[in-house]
Amino acid sequence: MSDELVLYANNAGAATLTLNRPALRNALDERVIAELTGRLEAAVEDASVRVIVLAAAGTSFSAGADLNYMRRMADFTPAENRADAGRFAKLLHLLHASPKPTIARVQGAAVGGGVGLVAACDLAVASEEAFFRLTEVRLGLIAALISPYLIEAMGPRAARRCMLTSERFDAASAMACGLVHEVAAAGELDAAVSRFAVRLVRGGPEALAASKRLVADVSGSPIDAAVRSRTAEAIAVQRASDEARSGIAAYFAKKPPPWQFPQP
Repeated sequence: MSDELVLYANNAGAATLTLNRPALRNALDERVIAELTGRLEAAVEDASVRVIVLAAAGTSFSAGADLNYMRRMADFTPAENRADAGRFAKLLHLLHASPKPTIARVQGAAVGGGVGLVAACDLAVASEEAFFRLTEVRLGLIAALISPYLIEAMGPRAARRCMLTSERFDAASAMACGLVHEVAAAGELDAAVSRFAVRLVRGGPEALAASKRLVADVSGSPIDAAVRSRTAEAIAVQRASDEARSGIAAYFAKKPPPWQFPQP
């Protein structure tokens, strides 16, 4: 078995980053966070990567913070606590702001920070037996770092319930509140993730990145003159891009666009 904490594989434009601590249910500590951050940065910089899949080895996606890590945190100074929190905040932001679409592949338990990783991804596919739980308040803690992503994914009312009650909820409930986009039978999880990945790599890379920026820019804003102006400018810029020109030309020529991978 590899001693790497996060495995990296690139297959036909889809980079899969796999949490690799199955014996500890892929619990998070400073080493996992650092290694996952590095792998994610590498995937974003790799021109051959078009979509990023966040997966996990074994029976659980992530049990949240490692117990030994939590014991060490209890002795951190205020400065050490801020620095440590900042590292996980950076990871979540990188995952959420990645110009390349991200997919969470979720099986088994996703707890605490593990739920945050799911929420920070653009898309999430969970197996039927997956479950989710935010246990922070049971320990006198709060789900602060993951809260922006939870609230964006689930809405404030559903996020508030999960954060306050610490109740366990299943994959179907996660899909109903928007945390998960599709639920698959355990044996069909990889196929469901692959279907999303195939759809994503058919999109223009620049258009995918611009679409993510557009959602972030427009979300929560009134449809006023400023928003209308920004969206008009966004489409004008994209129309004038080489990617758009080549994509439209390929469409009318009934040919695949230059960025499209051969389909299996």
